[in-house]
Amino acid sequence: MTTIDRTTQTAAAANPNKALWEKGDFTRIAASMRESGEELVETMGVTPGMEVLDLGCGDGTTAVPAARRGARVLGVDIAANLVAAGNVRAREAGLSNLFFREGDASRLEGIDDNRFDLVVSIFGAMFAPNPFDVAREMVRVARPGGRIVMGNWIPGDPTLVAQVLKISAEFTPPPPDGFVSPVSWGVADNVQERFTAAGISPDAISCTPTLYTFRTPNPPAALLDTFRHYYGPTMNAFDAAQRDGRADELYNRLSALFEEENQGGADETIIAANYLKVIVRK
Repeated sequence: MTTIDRTTQTAAAANPNKALWEKGDFTRIAASMRESGEELVETMGVTPGMEVLDLGCGDGTTAVPAARRGARVLGVDIAANLVAAGNVRAREAGLSNLFFREGDASRLEGIDDNRFDLVVSIFGAMFAPNPFDVAREMVRVARPGGRIVMGNWIPGDPTLVAQVLKISAEFTPPPPDGFVSPVSWGVADNVQERFTAAGISPDAISCTPTLYTFRTPNPPAALLDTFRHYYGPTMNAFDAAQRDGRADELYNRLSALFEEENQGGADETIIAANYLKVIVRK
């Protein structure tokens, strides 16, 4: 049986996204994603003894339910605060088969080739720089016959998260030269190109638009406030908008979006967002 690697990855410091995701507290957002995380893991065929890697895992929205099904799970995230929160969740749940550590999805130092039966990244590795490196690393650490499952937000999609990212980008300074948008992972042609470059046959790659639902027993304004104060991209957007005297404009646009997308009542938020579900067979 493989021993869970508890080595801290120094490569994380080289990833510019580290500051972005440590700035906020994604656990506050993740609280509204737990139910859909459970539902998604249910579709992955996780079985006892399976070796699972969860990249960009946050505090364990998919890692925890995978471990509860008896898999041996390693969660890797760029943000030290989320790694710490994940290890607290694992300890409190009595899951000795789950461990979180820092790491960069585009450079998985200290993780052996062909190790995992299942490599998962739900709205995580898509934000790492160097997408071709991300694809190559996921393929490298998956065992022959194993699977990679990604969930990626879709550019230009009219539903919640794609629009939050789009609107936020309108209020922040232009990205540096060479920047590759995270939502480019939500385009099937890009997914095909990146994984075929990593040695995967095109017919072993499937991309399916799927829904992910945010649920919270609070009104949409409360969920928006959580995004505003704890989600890195919107935090940066509000910082920039405040400097430009446009914070009210940004808030009003996002507020209208959250209200329009809400399928719950006045005191309940249920918002379904489209994403691209990617399955790769090695």
